[in-house]
Amino acid sequence: GISVGDTTLGTAVANLGWDEVRFPKPLFHGDTIHVVTEVLELRESKSRPDQGIVTFLHQAFNQDEELVASCKRTGLQRKRPQE
Repeated sequence: GISVGDTTLGTAVANLGWDEVRFPKPLFHGDTIHVVTEVLELRESKSRPDQGIVTFLHQAFNQDEELVASCKRTGLQRKRPQE
């Protein structure tokens, strides 16, 4: 997706699900969109010490800054190596 390169490329192990998927406004040919991603929750994986579970809020806006799509996504992510 459009936000993968900024948030999870190279660290995603598995997508665990999408919730609250909404499309409050339509998109049209020629529209320009941008996505804002916020980390809502982080927690340790109980069974995988080198990984964690992250919940993201993804919001897509059109060129008029109208919200056109949103969802919460939960993923299993690799942790940053300890230094």
